[in-house]
Amino acid sequence: MNSVRNLFLLLPLALACTHPTTDRTASSTENAVQEALAPTSLRADLDDLLSNLAEQYIYRSEKEVDLDCLRQHYRAQLAQVRTEEEGVLLFEYLLDEFYDSHLILNTNRSASFRLYAPLYATIEADRARIVNVWQSQVEEGLETGVLGAEILRINGRDWREAVAAFPTYCHDKSDPKVREWLLNKVLAGRYNEPRILNLRRADGSGFELDLDGVELRSETALLKSERRENFGIIRLHNSLGNNDLVGAFDRALDALSDTEGLILDLRNTVDGGNSYVARAILGRFVAQPQAYQKHWLVESYDGQAVVERSWLEYVSPRASQYLAPVVVLVGRWTGSMGEGLAVGFEGTEAAQVVGTEMERLAGEMNGFSLAHQSFGYRLSTAKLYHVDGTPREEYRPPNYVVQADTSKDEALAAGLALLRQQIGLTE
Repeated sequence: MNSVRNLFLLLPLALACTHPTTDRTASSTENAVQEALAPTSLRADLDDLLSNLAEQYIYRSEKEVDLDCLRQHYRAQLAQVRTEEEGVLLFEYLLDEFYDSHLILNTNRSASFRLYAPLYATIEADRARIVNVWQSQVEEGLETGVLGAEILRINGRDWREAVAAFPTYCHDKSDPKVREWLLNKVLAGRYNEPRILNLRRADGSGFELDLDGVELRSETALLKSERRENFGIIRLHNSLGNNDLVGAFDRALDALSDTEGLILDLRNTVDGGNSYVARAILGRFVAQPQAYQKHWLVESYDGQAVVERSWLEYVSPRASQYLAPVVVLVGRWTGSMGEGLAVGFEGTEAAQVVGTEMERLAGEMNGFSLAHQSFGYRLSTAKLYHVDGTPREEYRPPNYVVQADTSKDEALAAGLALLRQQIGLTE
């Protein structure tokens, strides 16, 4: 009885002790944030990032960006950082100076810019036009005439002004490559701001497009497979980074083993993936070990000469091989390892590639940390190539499809037509 009474006497004390613990945790978190935002902490992390960009970023010499300008400009911004979000944005904008969509933080905030939009625009003769839409993923919300439409204003602002106002400072915003990259970054927009476009169709009629009203398909499965005519179609659902895709792909391919041809749709691999999964997939289509991509980097140690290093990476046969013709579909939202898988299929002659330019994410990525921040970043430390020597980010499918009509899947139609041709069927 006394033990029960003592238990009830101790309960209030135990409960009372939970509040100081919670307070200490909150206080500890707040102190960590304040320490990270201290000018000395921010400067140390900034200098470390700049050092890695100078020494580790493999595309550094190809980017027209002055490191001294970056150092001076972003050091001057440090005193203005008051919140954790402002700290994140400081590093985000610095990486954006290199107009490289593969060079990113591993975090974002509400005021961060998205990594991509459901459409892609180019600039010609100082006119911005929409040349691609993510047709394979758009559920609804696209107006007729979007493809080929001229962009007039973004959130009520002339698109040229919107590009000029992008929060970077040290690169040349008049450079065509920089300007196109910035335009598509502005179209991607900040997470916490609207994306209202004023457009003009080819016939001269104007219309408004709210990009936040464009609905993309929500897919939870790793892939989808189906039969059409006597061909198989396997669509990956942005799952190249999920190791479980290997088993799912094997089951889908085995179920389609009796088909006369196969479409592998990589147009929704926007977040990339890993080479284990990619090699597992490609291994089902090669009869012997074959090179599927080339790596290239430079090394220098102890202040000695810079020495190039390169090698071919091989894929080996796995399980049973699918022997009928294969077509791989790609587009602007085929990213990173998706791009590597596409050029690997072509390099091994296991498939023909159909579609448009891909996401053009350059290089082999490595992760880096910031000593005083709760986040890190990724940058490319090696270049990647098609086995024919073409830089992966410059690859253009030989079976090119010009998008012209959002009401039909033109790339899929072209892929099916190519399969019919390969097995001797006439249109």
